[in-house]
Amino acid sequence: MDTPHLAEVTADNVNAACRLAVAPHQRDYVASVAESLAEAYVQPAVAWPRLIYAGGELVGFVMGAFDPNCPIDYFRHGIWRLNIADGHQGKGYGRFAVESVLAEARHRGAAAATVLWKPGDHSPEPFYLKLGFRPTGQVHQGETVGRLPLET
Repeated sequence: MDTPHLAEVTADNVNAACRLAVAPHQRDYVASVAESLAEAYVQPAVAWPRLIYAGGELVGFVMGAFDPNCPIDYFRHGIWRLNIADGHQGKGYGRFAVESVLAEARHRGAAAATVLWKPGDHSPEPFYLKLGFRPTGQVHQGETVGRLPLET
């Protein structure tokens, strides 16, 4: 794996970001980067969108959500979106992205982080379980809520 790093979305890279696509069988499980950026645009105080580069190439997108006063506890600190480009999966970039959001959550004083996933044959559930997230028993709009306690 080339050493990955995060970058903010800018006028210079937004078009490339919007062209980033997951594997075809995953498209029903995650929103496009363009849709995610539109949501980030209307919630700039909450959304934390970042691009993932490795070896000078755009390999993914991650968006954290940080809203410590949200009345819904599983929307306070967590992973809102994760898209690793088709052809770049299985190289550790997704783990890097999740760890980056968790580091930001710790920096903001969060005691736990959450993620939601849609169940199904190509669900990201095994990936999140491998990273330590555990289902809370809650379901939001058909998606399983996973939680990971954070050590500070």
